[in-house]
Parts: sequence; structure tokens; C-alpha cells
Amino acid sequence: MADARTDDTGTGTDHTSTGTGAASYDPAAEVVEICRDLIRMDTSNHGDHSGPGERAAAEHVAALLDEVGISSQLIEETPGRTSLVARWGGTGAGDDRPPLLVHGHLDVVPAQAADWQVDPFSGEVADGYVWGRGAVDMKDFDAMLLSVVRARARAGAVPERPLVLCFTADEEAGGHHGAEVVVRDHRELIEDCTEAIGEVGGFSATVRGRRVYLVEAAEKGMAWMRLTSRGRAGHGSMVNAENAVTDLAAAVARIGAHEWPVRLTPTMEVLLAAVGELAGTPATPENAQALVEEFGGAARMLGAVIKNTTNPTMLGAGYKVNVIPTEATAHVDGRFLPGYEDEFFDTLRELCGPRVDIDFVSHQQPWETPYDGALVDTMTRSLLAEDPDAIVAPYLMSGGTDAKHFTRLGMRTYGFAPLRLPDDLDFTALFHGVDERVPVDALEFGARVLDRFLGEA
Repeated sequence: MADARTDDTGTGTDHTSTGTGAASYDPAAEVVEICRDLIRMDTSNHGDHSGPGERAAAEHVAALLDEVGISSQLIEETPGRTSLVARWGGTGAGDDRPPLLVHGHLDVVPAQAADWQVDPFSGEVADGYVWGRGAVDMKDFDAMLLSVVRARARAGAVPERPLVLCFTADEEAGGHHGAEVVVRDHRELIEDCTEAIGEVGGFSATVRGRRVYLVEAAEKGMAWMRLTSRGRAGHGSMVNAENAVTDLAAAVARIGAHEWPVRLTPTMEVLLAAVGELAGTPATPENAQALVEEFGGAARMLGAVIKNTTNPTMLGAGYKVNVIPTEATAHVDGRFLPGYEDEFFDTLRELCGPRVDIDFVSHQQPWETPYDGALVDTMTRSLLAEDPDAIVAPYLMSGGTDAKHFTRLGMRTYGFAPLRLPDDLDFTALFHGVDERVPVDALEFGARVLDRFLGEA
């Protein structure tokens, strides 16, 4: 089993490339302005193609890369839902390592402006933060990557390992019009990549006074489901033992109230062992929830990755108060742990009962990558070079990312969008939340870490 990582690496970052003839450069020079510009482009994904799409943002990214001599290819299966792939790096000096895929998405979830302190698409800088929809999910990482690549390209600091840069559409609705299209129809652009990094990982949480950087090494599977109950229509004043609404409501209540058992995957065993060492107690399934609570606000997310989860989210039935309808429907957001798929679906069928059918709106498998090897070592060194007293450990992500699509090609995939965050910032609440924002100094920190990582990967 892999361990959480600490190191005695020295502080400071050398922004001079080791490449022959490379000039000094600042990898964070443009990160704030690029982030603000991307936020100002409304790429809201409503899940039904009614939004503005990602075309303008993809063209903007293409222009930024073109300015420094990096050509790219736009991919668009559905009008306006545009992804981008570019290749860069590789010295050709006897280094035959396969390319590293670095991916980020360009779409964001919608935002209700009336709920925000600032215009969610203003990219405003205030109180040391960049504000706006996408500031943490995930135009911050897009900006870090572009700032680093542009700085390196101008300085002639070309990474020795080839990179495939991929900016996708539609991640917020499952990636079916973005990463899935790239993998399915343009596989030749990325299939030689054996490793990948993207969201959501490399951010810090503070546990008992120590910063712990969480690198995503696993992801729950996704089962967005439509439940349907069919019964006998009739008059609302009469006895009806085949009421579709009653059958569905009972199933939804059972699903929502079900207490799923704690199940620790290899990734979470490593993370909780590191926390247990800080807390002075061994990590066990029995105290897993207590150890998760050590993360404060981040426990909102981490508490969901020690068990399967099912949350009813939508209900629909009927058209008149005195008419019992033939059909009733509900939607459930289900997430299941790697290795526990059979337990999840067997239990779900029992909770639904024989009179409720299950169909999938989206069904994506979980993944878990071993937390070891040269790439993990490089991520650890890159973080500890900027924050030497920290701990670096893997975690399992509760939501879904484009990594699900790229792992289908056999890539070892990690979430690594590094951010050093204030101890009192409830970071996980900002994902899809009101007043989404990212600290300016965290963006600059992330650019420095990512620069070092890409130079050594």
C-alpha cells in the first residue's frame, strides 16, 4: 500500500528552465488575468444545449496557444460544444516516454446573479480573491496551465516529456459532448498518453495545524437514474391499491433514508491512515467518520467517499388533484465506490421493490489508480518544494470528472490542480456554490507548482 508523502525538499522555486538556452520566466505572470478572462466568458452548461456553449472559450484558448507557436485542433460534434486538443513539448533527445495528458474543462454550471455578491461572470478581483463562476471549477486550473505553457514557450523552456493539452466541453453534464467525443471519435489524438492529470486535486486542507494536499487518485461511479412506477389510473375519491404515486413515494423514502455501510477503498485507507497518525489513532472503518470530520468543511465531500450514496433529487406525477395517474417518476443521484458496484445495485433494487423500474440517465464506472510511481513522486516533490512542512496524500473524489472517459484508454489518471488555501476557507462549498472564488495567491502558487511538475514529469 502506498503512503502519504512528506519530504524535506527545500523551499523556493527556480523559474529558470533547465533546457538549453532557455531564458528566465515567471510561470504565474498571466494566471490571474487569464482566469478573469475565462470567467468573463459565460460557458454555462444547462444540460440541454440551451446555454451559450464553449465555442468562444475554446477559440480564446486556441488564440492564446497560437500566440506562442502552439497549434491546436478544435473538435465540435454538437454545434457550440467545442473541445480543443494541442500537442507540445518533447525534446526528442532520446526521451521516448509517452505523452502526458493534461486536461481541463471549459464549461461551468449556471449561476443566479441575484444570489451573488458580485456578477458571477465579472471575474472581479476583490479581497485577495478572483470571483466568478468557474473560479474553482475549473477555469482556475485552465488559467494555471495556460500561464505556465505560455511562459515556458516564450522562454524556450520546452518540457522534455511531450504534453497533450486538452480543454473539453460538457464536463458538467457528464462529458458526453466533450471528453466522450474526443475518446470515441478522435482517439488518435490522445491514445498514446499513458498518464493524465486534471481536476480535482492538489488543493490543501488543514488538519490539526498541518496542511494536507489531497491528490485525486480515485473517483466514485455515477448512476443518474430515473425511477418509474406504473399503476392503475382512477378517480381520486376511490380506493386504489395500485397507486403509482404511493409505490414511487415509498421507494424514494426508503432510498433517501437508507444508511449505507462504511467501505474503505485503498485510496481512502492511505488518506485516513495519514490523518490517524496526526490524531494519534489507527484508522478503522469504525472511526472513519470521526477522522473525516478532522477535515472541517472538506468533510462534506470526504464523508461521501467512505460509503455509497443515493440522493433523490426530482419527482413528477399527475395532472389533476382528483385523478390518480398511471405513472409516477423520480430521479436519483447515485454514486458508488470502486469495487462495490454489485452491492450498490443489488441494494438499490431491493429498496425500489418489484413495482418500480430503474433506467439510467447517465451511468459511468468508477476508477481507482494506484498511488505510486514516478508521476506521484513528481507531484509530491512539486508541492513540497513550495510548502515543505505539508503532507501529500491521495483521496477519492465524490463527484465525476472527465477522468472517467480517459481511464477507458488505460491511462493512470490523477486530479492535480494545486492550490494552497487559507485554513478558514470552506473550499468544497464553493464548487457549484454561490460566491465561487479562488485566492489570488493560491492561483500563483498553483502555477509555480504546475510549472515545476511539468518540467520534471
